[in-house]
Amino acid sequence: MKIGIFTDVYVPYICGISTSVQMLKEALETMHHTVYIVTANIKEHKFKYDEANKIIYLPGINTGIYDTKLTFFYSAKALKIIKEWHLDIIHSQTEFGVGAFSRIVSKKLHIPVVHTYHTLYEDYVYYVTHGHFDKISQKVMRKITDYYCEKKCNALIVPTEKMQKLFQEKYGYTRKINVIPTGIDLSKFTHFHDKDKKLTSLKTKYHLTKNDFIIGTVSRLAQEKNLIEEVKSFHKLHELMPNAKLMFVGDGPLKKELSSLIKKLNLTSSVIFTGKVAYEDMPLYYHLFDIMCSFSNTETQGLTIIEGLASNLPIVCLNDPAFKSMVEHGYNGYLFKDSQEFIKYTLKLIKDKGQYKTMVLNAKNSVYKYSKEVFAGEVLKVYHEVINKSSTTK
Repeated sequence: MKIGIFTDVYVPYICGISTSVQMLKEALETMHHTVYIVTANIKEHKFKYDEANKIIYLPGINTGIYDTKLTFFYSAKALKIIKEWHLDIIHSQTEFGVGAFSRIVSKKLHIPVVHTYHTLYEDYVYYVTHGHFDKISQKVMRKITDYYCEKKCNALIVPTEKMQKLFQEKYGYTRKINVIPTGIDLSKFTHFHDKDKKLTSLKTKYHLTKNDFIIGTVSRLAQEKNLIEEVKSFHKLHELMPNAKLMFVGDGPLKKELSSLIKKLNLTSSVIFTGKVAYEDMPLYYHLFDIMCSFSNTETQGLTIIEGLASNLPIVCLNDPAFKSMVEHGYNGYLFKDSQEFIKYTLKLIKDKGQYKTMVLNAKNSVYKYSKEVFAGEVLKVYHEVINKSSTTK
């Protein structure tokens, strides 16, 4: 099968969507399918075709949301190349820019479209509006989402039941919704060369000792991730357990505010910022942690939680529907509703070594259903369903 994946972001840009696309591409190619990518050119404002790697890069304008770009809705140059690919299916990963272009390609070349909905855009409009007209903007986002997910695709995929429920209850979506969690390359988080040597080097770099209990958060440092509340909760925990340390892996616009708060709470020596980390180095950082934590309530899935489980980490995260399919309370982690519960469950893992070891094992045993091979297999079922349905209606 020849598959065209249309996405606004792709490696080396690091985020959940680019990782999801990369995992899908790798797994599909292992299954002997041919995968083409159409994406935004993050680095330059120009059209580029990497024929060897089957990637078209489209020019665009800065969105104001990190380093992402909004491409133009149409490219005759790209369409000419795509026509030569003879695609069987288009899989769009965005509602804007490249996603809009995918619908044009679909219509002109008569190729069915499968769409994966990744992002709760209503939670991100403030990056563009800066607090002005937020309600109107959110309403517009809902209309656009409805248009591209209901009227302009042949099948819809969402990563969690949380998203399925949102489409059914908030958007009134009545068609079939395929719930398929994103998969990862599990082997990268369990087997890697010179693990002990590299971990020792990182511990030295960040001045970590064997007595430190490391709570790790892998995230953009951004408002929607609820990191201010995380730091405040950690401050209360730290008063009870001084050997606890909080490590933020990632970067973003909230770093300055977080740093100011950390200084005010006298936590400078107990909170570590690593900055951006290359995706290939991420497994090492997970193995620095003793547990993994998330206070975010805006996730559509939370891919980093799966990566944490794959690294044998107990998870302590907000009791949000996005996490419930991955974190089984009391088995491979804890779901907390407030700061008090976060402290209670984290202290239990710090103090109860038997419970901690059990959860490490349970984390390892709960992650196999999130392999990239299972992920690609489920997506392929949707592709075949759409292609068969399209062929019978022609």
